[in-house]
Amino acid sequence: MSEYLVNLKINNIPVSVKEGTSILDAAKKLNFNIPTLCNHPDLSVAGNCRVCVVEVKGARLLSASCATPVSEGMEVFTNSEKVRTSRKHVIELLLSEHNADCTKCFKNGHCELQSLASEYRVGDHVFIDLVHAKDKIADISSPSISKDDSKCIRCQRCVRTCEELQAVSALAVIKKGDHQRISTFMSKPLNEVVCTNCGQCINRCPTGALTERSYIEQVWNAINDPSKHVVVQTAPAVRIGLGEDLGYDPGERVTYKMVAALRHIGFDSVLDTDFTADLTIMEEGTELLTRLKRALVDGEKVALPMMTSCSPGWIKFQEHIFPELLPNLSTCKSPQQMFGALAKTYYAKKKGIDPKNMVSVSIMPCTAKKFECNRPEMRDSGYQDVDYVLTTRELAMMVKQAGIDFMKLEDEHYDSIMGEGTGAAVIFGATGGVMEAALRTAYEIVTGREVPFTNLNIMPVRGMEGVKEAKVMIKDVLPAWSFLEGAELSVAIAHGLANAKKVMTAVRDGKANYHFIEIMGCPGGCLGGGGQPIPTSPEIRGKRAEAIYSEDEHLALRKSHQNPEVAQIYKDFLGEPLGHKSHDLLHTHYKARIRY
Repeated sequence: MSEYLVNLKINNIPVSVKEGTSILDAAKKLNFNIPTLCNHPDLSVAGNCRVCVVEVKGARLLSASCATPVSEGMEVFTNSEKVRTSRKHVIELLLSEHNADCTKCFKNGHCELQSLASEYRVGDHVFIDLVHAKDKIADISSPSISKDDSKCIRCQRCVRTCEELQAVSALAVIKKGDHQRISTFMSKPLNEVVCTNCGQCINRCPTGALTERSYIEQVWNAINDPSKHVVVQTAPAVRIGLGEDLGYDPGERVTYKMVAALRHIGFDSVLDTDFTADLTIMEEGTELLTRLKRALVDGEKVALPMMTSCSPGWIKFQEHIFPELLPNLSTCKSPQQMFGALAKTYYAKKKGIDPKNMVSVSIMPCTAKKFECNRPEMRDSGYQDVDYVLTTRELAMMVKQAGIDFMKLEDEHYDSIMGEGTGAAVIFGATGGVMEAALRTAYEIVTGREVPFTNLNIMPVRGMEGVKEAKVMIKDVLPAWSFLEGAELSVAIAHGLANAKKVMTAVRDGKANYHFIEIMGCPGGCLGGGGQPIPTSPEIRGKRAEAIYSEDEHLALRKSHQNPEVAQIYKDFLGEPLGHKSHDLLHTHYKARIRY
């Protein structure tokens, strides 16, 4: 965007903005809210919905403010009678073919169309009701996402999200006019197409057309069953997102109020995914060092660079799009699935619980975790390792259903055994966090010293750039790691699958030379996951990231190998990283999937 300033008036108030600024963004500078349904700060301009129209003096027609750049001397009116009438008619037209079963809709109270209908007091049936012509049977074939075309307003946010942010294109616009709809390849069910279950489409859908598959009732049933012991784990990013749906501003840490709420809801054991995030670092870090030794010392042909395997949306993306690089994936399960396997083995034995009577629940920022827990590979405990996954949003619903005044809760702490975590585990929730946690531990294992970055903060791997690169020089190593003396470890970090595709293409084509790559399927990493509170935007993701790093710095232990419960589980149960027991419970392999 040019630095040249353009002068204009909006509602007779002068304002100066950079050349190329849209009328919509210029109005925001003066705190004038122009409603929109197709516009989103993460996506390209579309101008589909026409709700954001404004009146420009001298123009014959109303202009879509999201798609119209400002010009010198322009005079804009955002609230004229002509504008209000047009917006109301657009909303009425959308409602005429919208299945408005609002009281039964999962998005009730959080629907942008519903909010506009209320704001503009749309109640009369001015236009012919076309709802009956729509298919009211929702596609619930996916364990993660529900797609209900009868609630779709064809704003195409989901299509642009899937194409622009995720480079998957599982959704597309088909047909024209009143037959136009959002469809999958050959109109197949979601579970039969190249959908990664990331849920980014859900985060940007303004209505209830796309929602997560909810398992709230199944979890309530388990809690209310006296024969079941219900264990819950909470992912790092949940503690900095949950507050947004319960009265807090973005970026507020609510870790210990969340723990208290989970106990009030009725979970028997409240534990932390941070524990297995630390365990992941021990396993994954050892795996990386082992691969490097085999390549540099033993002369073996080893799959390098090694790639992280914590993000299930990214894993499924690679299975479909880059199956030839599957050997490069770490064999480590995600922290969620490590936790599930250990809950029904190690934890059950420690607590004297029959694992057949245990129900394992995860609270995740991610809709793809719902798919992951149902993968056939995830049953190494002898049972389904994780039974149900709830999103951050679903937990907020349960808190409200339980009548809990969240903001007045006293802080409580996680239960012991699989309830301890470090700052390194917390930062798993931000893009670059897994890499930073791994480097903190691997560097110290190899050299006996802390990583040479101020206060353990490895700034080169942080930030919201789509692809980041860093190099770490390894010097003065311990004797056991002499083969790494003077080596320069080259790493890359990508978030959002469009960025992942760039990195993977470079690796596949031999144009990139890395040792270790971290990829997170969602923009910003888990803190921008498909199950996080809505809305999401670059600003909100930035505040969540600040909260995650703040949580890290406020913890006494900030390196995964310092976690005493991790040391204890190796001593009592697992033996050693990459050992026989670890291999059976904590590692897996993935499979190539068809692309079309």
